[in-house]
Amino acid sequence: MEILASVLFGSAVVHTFCVKRFAHWSHQCPKDSLRAHVLHFFAETEVVLGLWAAALFLGIAVLERSVGEAAHYIDGLNFTEAKFVFAIMVVAATRPVVKLAEALILLGARMLPLREGISFYLAALILGPLLGSFITEPAAMTLLAIVLKRRYFDRGISRRLAYATLGLLFVNVSIGGTLTHFAAPPVLMVAATWNWDTPFMLTHFGWRAAAAAATSTVMVAFCFRKELAQLPAMRDESAAIPLWLTSAHLVTLALVVAFAHHPDVFTGVLVLFLGLVTATPEHQDSLKLREGLLVGFFLAGLVTLGTLQAYWLKPLLAQLSGNTLFFGAIGLTAITDNAALTYLGSLVEGLSDELKYALVAGAVTGGGLTVIANAPNPAGIGILQSAKVFADEGISPIGLFLGALPPTAVAALFLWILH
Repeated sequence: MEILASVLFGSAVVHTFCVKRFAHWSHQCPKDSLRAHVLHFFAETEVVLGLWAAALFLGIAVLERSVGEAAHYIDGLNFTEAKFVFAIMVVAATRPVVKLAEALILLGARMLPLREGISFYLAALILGPLLGSFITEPAAMTLLAIVLKRRYFDRGISRRLAYATLGLLFVNVSIGGTLTHFAAPPVLMVAATWNWDTPFMLTHFGWRAAAAAATSTVMVAFCFRKELAQLPAMRDESAAIPLWLTSAHLVTLALVVAFAHHPDVFTGVLVLFLGLVTATPEHQDSLKLREGLLVGFFLAGLVTLGTLQAYWLKPLLAQLSGNTLFFGAIGLTAITDNAALTYLGSLVEGLSDELKYALVAGAVTGGGLTVIANAPNPAGIGILQSAKVFADEGISPIGLFLGALPPTAVAALFLWILH
């Protein structure tokens, strides 16, 4: 069963790097033909892991000669994170929350003596990811993806800037949640076991992550300063949102975060919230239900396939030294979820403080290299893949990887080389 899971997981990783090719093939088929629809379905990044997880379910049923055994395996998994990301995406992507986040970023941007295209870029990609340490990384990713899509990705920017920004966003969100012990999934997996609290995170990870995010953002903004400066300022012409409604959305967001480990509770909160949204349509946009469900499906597939990788990951982590573990974690994170990686590390007995730091630092550093590297990444992909700049063939995994390399190197410099 473990070997089958590894083969299918490897196939899923290869599939994620082929989604652009499937999209290209679908465009070459007659419009609305069955073949075009099937190829387009295979080109949906968020569907990939779910499809291969379904294959694992069928494989287990064949191996065990029992559908009940396959169902028993699924019943034994923990899908709380997938459910939470769906709920937090739906709440965070509503107009009142997005407008408030955009207003706060714009306030920070106005303190910089630069053109709005540059100043907003700097404020959004420095302050926004750090906000993830308090409202959780999936919520920060959702907010930033929506704001950046409207202000940059849909306004005719070059593909080079688009991929540089996408990689920067993913890396900064991955490291930006390390100011606290409860917001970043890879930190959350080890915080209780290793007794890491917020003061520990702030002093060992937080300030380094903030410095890395700021350095990377300034570097990218400087490289594309001419293109960013040419973007005209945006004016918000939508109707003002009542304070009470924004407050209600924020309370809902806080409740979902507070009960993040209690899916039955935050699901109830979400259902009540849907009623509020339905009652105030004049102040709402279309809910991101489809995007949230796809991202939840993606993460559920990752849990289904990733859980059975412990047989080779756990002994591998136990044999590595500090430097090897840090850079090995970056590499492993590119092909598996960083939260799963740190969780497996927490099961290894006798890890020194240096090795614990190396594992988590490497996991968050490599969290922007691929869509499967960090749980919030599929949320960003789900929102941004419909952007104007990616309209032709979707987001290229190779483009994301190359765009994320420079900020990943900066994060490695601050979190490990200079630690």
